[in-house]
Amino acid sequence: MSRGIYILANDRVIDNAIALLNSIRAYDADSPIVMIPYNNQYQAIADIITKSHGVKIYEDLQLLEKIDDLVKQTCGDNLLDRPNLLRKLACWFGPFDEFLYIDTDIVVFEKIIENLNYLANNDFICCDYQYTGGIKQVFTPKITEIFSEDELKDVFNSGFWGSKKNLITQQDLQNTFEFCASHPEYFYVLNSDQTILNYLILKRMPRRFNIVRENGKGPGNWAGSPHFKQEGYKLVDPKVNQPLKFVHWAGVRLEPGGSYWDIWEHYRYLNEPKPAQVAFTQKKKSLWQQIKDKIKG
Repeated sequence: MSRGIYILANDRVIDNAIALLNSIRAYDADSPIVMIPYNNQYQAIADIITKSHGVKIYEDLQLLEKIDDLVKQTCGDNLLDRPNLLRKLACWFGPFDEFLYIDTDIVVFEKIIENLNYLANNDFICCDYQYTGGIKQVFTPKITEIFSEDELKDVFNSGFWGSKKNLITQQDLQNTFEFCASHPEYFYVLNSDQTILNYLILKRMPRRFNIVRENGKGPGNWAGSPHFKQEGYKLVDPKVNQPLKFVHWAGVRLEPGGSYWDIWEHYRYLNEPKPAQVAFTQKKKSLWQQIKDKIKG
């Protein structure tokens, strides 16, 4: 049985990807990692990380284009924000029997692939407190017409999750995209990957588990939480007196002086000299992302 890690990236997130990969390799020199190209602009990052971190590029590029085409044919050009994020769904059709998917705005603090051990009794795993906010940024309130209150307690963040190969089929994807296009009133279309992925899992994977719920309550991992304590270049959640598995800058600006910047900076320059002044450029947000930030505010 093969295990591995997928990331989704292109040339615009080189710094983030290097920080994530440095953190993974700091605790795990050997686990295979595959990069799914976000779009066709990935030659620069591919040249770097294939050499420095032993990353391979997702081989079936035609499948990625097929997912793009399927989204466009069913949902059109304007329904979903950043539809290329849905390329991460290709994880189910890649080389690994069991896999983790990790967004590039994350750094990890342990041999992260060992979390796949939770798949011994589950088909899908996640690790976050998204559910404490209810369905916000996942679905619209009308979703209660489809899922029960208990089912909706299993909503999750789409930046860190794991599953098993082929448990989702290409027909499942098509059916989901078609349903979204026909019933957009249920979906939070400003988070295309998060709303689609949550619908898929709640519909098709009853054997799912959120790692933070183990033994009652686990550590958080959102960089917007100000209470984490730094120990070396790791973080501890004093509310549960446990170390974080990773920290995720979801919806949090990753910039000098920002939340846990020194942690990110450490891992970004772990294997190379740090510039006297880090020139970090935050990726320009899409119009939908700007609207979403206003809604959140």
